[in-house]
Amino acid sequence: MHTPEPSADGLLTLLAVARTGRYTAAADLLGINHTTASRRVAALEQALGGPLLARGAAGWELTELGRSGVAAAERIEAVLHGLDADTADDLHGKVRIAATDGFSARVVAPAIAELGRAHPRLSVDLLTVTRRAPSTRSGVDIEVVVGRPETYRVEPELLAPYRLGLYGSREYLAADGTPERSRDLAGRPLVYFIDSMLTVDDLDLARVLVPDMTDRLSSTNVLVHVEATCAGAGLGLLPCFLADARPDLVRVLPDEVSVQLEYWMVVRPEATQRREVAAVVTALRAQVASMRGVLLGDPGPRRTALRGFTDPR
Repeated sequence: MHTPEPSADGLLTLLAVARTGRYTAAADLLGINHTTASRRVAALEQALGGPLLARGAAGWELTELGRSGVAAAERIEAVLHGLDADTADDLHGKVRIAATDGFSARVVAPAIAELGRAHPRLSVDLLTVTRRAPSTRSGVDIEVVVGRPETYRVEPELLAPYRLGLYGSREYLAADGTPERSRDLAGRPLVYFIDSMLTVDDLDLARVLVPDMTDRLSSTNVLVHVEATCAGAGLGLLPCFLADARPDLVRVLPDEVSVQLEYWMVVRPEATQRREVAAVVTALRAQVASMRGVLLGDPGPRRTALRGFTDPR
C-alpha cells in the first residue's frame, strides 16, 4: 500500500494548530475551513506514521512526533516569508501574548504600537490574565506572569522587578485621615485582589503586609483596583507604575508597605524561531528597560500623603 508523502500544506496547517491550540482558529489563520484543516493534519499523520496532536486542557498539544513536524514546518514558513517579504526587515503574521492587566496596558501596548509603526503587517493578539504560567500552553506565543513560573520545556526569562505600594485618593485621605503608622491601617478598607481567586503566590504574599485591613472592593483586574482607589473605595495595594501615573493618588506609608515582585516571560518553544515573535520579545525587553525606574516606583519626586513635601527616598 502506498504511503503518502508529507505535504507542505499539511505541515503548515499543523504549525497553525500548534500555535492556536484549535483547529477552528488555525483554519481562520490559513483562510480555509475547519474540515480542510482537520483533513490535512489527518493526512500528515498518516504520512508520518503516528499522532501529531493530543488534546490537552487548554487545547491541542504537540506530541514528540508533532514537534518534529512543526520544526520542518517552521523551515518551510521561513522560506516562504523570505520570498514574500517586501524588504529584508519586513515582519508580518500574528503573535499572541498573554500578560497581566497592568503589564499589558503600560508595557505591552506601547511596545507593540511602536513596533507596529515599523512593521504595519504585524498583528498581535493580547490576552489579559493574572495566573501562573502553565508548563505548556496552546495558542500563546509569549506569556508574562508575576513570579518565576515552573516550566519544563523552556527556561523562563526575568523581565523586570516592580513594586507594590499602598495608595489613597486625595479626597479619601482628606476625609478619613492619613495613616501615620502601620497600626493605623487596622480596620481600614482595602482594595486588592479577591483572596479566594488569587492563584499567584507572590501577589498573595503581598497581603501579609496589611493583615488588619478589611476588604472593601476586591477584583481580579488590577486596573479596577486603580479606578476604585481613585474613587475613594479605600486604600489600594497597587503597582507603583500604575498608581504614580495618577495625580489623584497619593502613596502612604512607603517605608512600611512596600513589596518588590518580578515579571517573568515564557516563550512557547514552537514560536522561538519565528522572526515576528523574536521582534516582539526584543520590543518587550526594550520597553521594560526604559521603564525600570517607573516599575520600581522611583519616577522622580514622589507625592507623599497630603504633606506638601517630597519623600527623600
